[in-house]
Amino acid sequence: MSLNNIAAISVLLLIHICSRVSDGGNPSEPVGPAAMLDSSSASRFSPISLSSSFPEDLEINEYCSELLHIFKLRYVTYVDCLVPAARPVKVCQNCYSSYSSLTDIYQNISSDQVGHGNVSCKDSILRSDRLMLVYLLYGNLEDIWDVSGCINCISKGLQSLTNDTLYFMNILNQTLTCFEMYRQGGNHSELCTKCKDDYRGLNVLYGLMEKNNTLCIDIEDSMNMTRRLWSKNFNCSFPREETVPVIAVSSFMLFLPIIFYLSSFLHSEQKKRKLIHPKRAKSYSSMANIQDKLS
Repeated sequence: MSLNNIAAISVLLLIHICSRVSDGGNPSEPVGPAAMLDSSSASRFSPISLSSSFPEDLEINEYCSELLHIFKLRYVTYVDCLVPAARPVKVCQNCYSSYSSLTDIYQNISSDQVGHGNVSCKDSILRSDRLMLVYLLYGNLEDIWDVSGCINCISKGLQSLTNDTLYFMNILNQTLTCFEMYRQGGNHSELCTKCKDDYRGLNVLYGLMEKNNTLCIDIEDSMNMTRRLWSKNFNCSFPREETVPVIAVSSFMLFLPIIFYLSSFLHSEQKKRKLIHPKRAKSYSSMANIQDKLS
């Protein structure tokens, strides 16, 4: 222990003894340095709270405070829905109702429309400080909704799932039901045969929805998982006879340039022969005339 620390502790002990004597305490009562340090630390780290509130003109009114409370409740409800919907992804189909409620209350807060007491809560809640916490909280959840593409799977007004989404979920359930029926045992050859039509129809439907931009993260994730089951877990593939036309067309397309250049070459050779033949005939006739004249 350094001399400075010893001197500091001695000064503290002396001050404490003097205070005990002035308060009528017993100066002979033993006092340890640890006790002194604990008491000083407790006073230093004790919580501090405001004994009075800010002036009324700086506080939000009762109407805005109630809107903020409702926003808090709906925000928590939406987050509680998102976390369990993370895997497998069901963000759109499970949480569109809570997102709609959160959007409604945020629009009430952010609008210029006045409420009770002829006041607007837009400035007092959203713009009264640099952090703008309510704005940031809502923006983060709105980004999740936009990135998920949920607008493609939910009807206008956030009332229900679209018909395309419901139809896809129906075909998906049929396919998964077929998988569940024939997945028992290590040999999945029967599954690959029996569930081929359901799985093929699901793929065709997914391709159409992808082309029409009606996909959301729920459909994309469920399709990826289904394809993984089909190819990796069950080791299934489409029968060979279905791939023969594809191979034939691909082979024809590969050989098409060769056929084109070969036909062009043969055609040019034939044309060249036709052009040369009259020239030779003309020269032969002229030679015959010269010989006749000489004779």
